[in-house]
Amino acid sequence: MISEHERDALTAAILENPAYRLAYGDADLMEEDDLRPLRLQMELLKPERALRHQAIRSTVVVFGSARIVSPEVAQTRLSEALSHQSGNPSDVEAVKAVADADRQMRLSRYYTQARRLATLLSQQFQQKDRRDFVVVTGGGPGVMEAANRGAFDVGARSAGFNITLPNEQKPNPFITPDLAFRFHYFALRKMHLLMRAKALVAFPGGFGTLDEVFEVLTLVQTGKMPKLPIVLFGPEFWNRAIDFDFLVSEGMIAPQDRKLFTLVETAEQAISVLLDFYHGHPPEAQQNDPKGDT
Repeated sequence: MISEHERDALTAAILENPAYRLAYGDADLMEEDDLRPLRLQMELLKPERALRHQAIRSTVVVFGSARIVSPEVAQTRLSEALSHQSGNPSDVEAVKAVADADRQMRLSRYYTQARRLATLLSQQFQQKDRRDFVVVTGGGPGVMEAANRGAFDVGARSAGFNITLPNEQKPNPFITPDLAFRFHYFALRKMHLLMRAKALVAFPGGFGTLDEVFEVLTLVQTGKMPKLPIVLFGPEFWNRAIDFDFLVSEGMIAPQDRKLFTLVETAEQAISVLLDFYHGHPPEAQQNDPKGDT
């Protein structure tokens, strides 16, 4: 004979066992290798539903280094480094700190230009019932923060597509909250960055920025996505980082491939490239089908 206490204990063991969990609420199950296709599908679907709900028809994707800081931060760091060096003029580390801070001060102009670019785009193209050329970034600090901040400055919406990393990257505070997404899979993040993209603007950056730039150049070069403006900020940086002339001379790219991108120095020049490409206005809605393949 089983006592009431024993019955309760047996029932509790069933209720507490992972097998009894609802499948869609079983976090352990979702982490299994067999469920990867479902995780990929969900990571594609969740941001897509939100972007549709917000009536975002087209985007301008802004890439750039997470290490570039605002002029205010750069100036503070430079002042602190100079102050420390003045008391330690022969300290090698102090000298290096001043050089690093001076470089950050020089590069901070890109933060300013990214912020201004996003402000100009948002003011000109975001409307109440239709949102075109919405600024989209990788959601992190540096140039990404600057671009989201530029839209924030004028009360406009902007999106951030963050990624889980070993050293967790927090989203910058200027992303529109209901357009702040976090991805596990780089592939899905890349896909979302380009699904509505009608322009790519890349500021100086490292491996991540170069990866995105070359991926878009390859997709356009091979006809896997329609031609779009690819704007590279800072000719001095890009011409040293990538020797395009050498690639042409070695036959690795065709001479006309150099026309796939435009080098600019200012936000106004970047806006002019976009307006010239689209004849002064964003592409029509039927040309912005987010369901199209990239």
